[in-house]
Amino acid sequence: MLPEVEKLLRVQHHDQRIAAIDKELAGIPLLEEDVRDKLLEDEATQNEAKSALQQTEIAIKNLELDIDTRKDSITKLKVQQYETKKNDEFTRMGEEIVRYGEEINGLEDSEIELMEQAETQKATHEKAKAEHEESKTDVVTELEDLGDLAKNLKKEREEEVVKRKVHADPLDSDVLYNYERLFKGKAGQAIVGLVDEVCQGCHMRVVKSTYMEVKGEKQLTNCENCGRILYYWTDDSVGKDMGGY
Repeated sequence: MLPEVEKLLRVQHHDQRIAAIDKELAGIPLLEEDVRDKLLEDEATQNEAKSALQQTEIAIKNLELDIDTRKDSITKLKVQQYETKKNDEFTRMGEEIVRYGEEINGLEDSEIELMEQAETQKATHEKAKAEHEESKTDVVTELEDLGDLAKNLKKEREEEVVKRKVHADPLDSDVLYNYERLFKGKAGQAIVGLVDEVCQGCHMRVVKSTYMEVKGEKQLTNCENCGRILYYWTDDSVGKDMGGY
């Protein structure tokens, strides 16, 4: 294998790793946002449950006030009934007392329904509250983990850049420039193996003269179909191609 090809394979290995790290680093802020969004969702759920419970409790208090008002009215009517000497007034007051009593029964039935609803809402609120508290703890842990991951990735990236430099610096500037141009334009595959006369980048068969040049390993050769730099693939080149550096 040409020394230039071996160096380019190593450079490409580190460039591919750097690109993978950059992609992972770019995704971390999105993951952090997802974690915070989950917390906001749990907080919103808790607030909704709390608001629903509060509205029910207010409705219960309003019913209690209505019931007490009618009970007071019944008490006053009974006093007035006792004091009146007119039969028609006594009868009318009696009818009012009955009407208020029926209204109280209806209000008390509604109150019971609301109290049962409130019990369910309390359980829902307590569950939402507990989940929110758990989420706050989880968020802190997850954000710390993501922070550690970002730190480790940045450190690994720095190491990859240093390793890349070791193999890139000895290369001719024109060769390196051509490689870097191909790396950007060919989805991170600038130099690929030639297997059975087939370019492993575009999977097209090369012409016989290109095949002989690559096999001869006298100079850098490009695929006439896709432009990628080719090297003659053998079992011995597998380790270099995979980049165990």
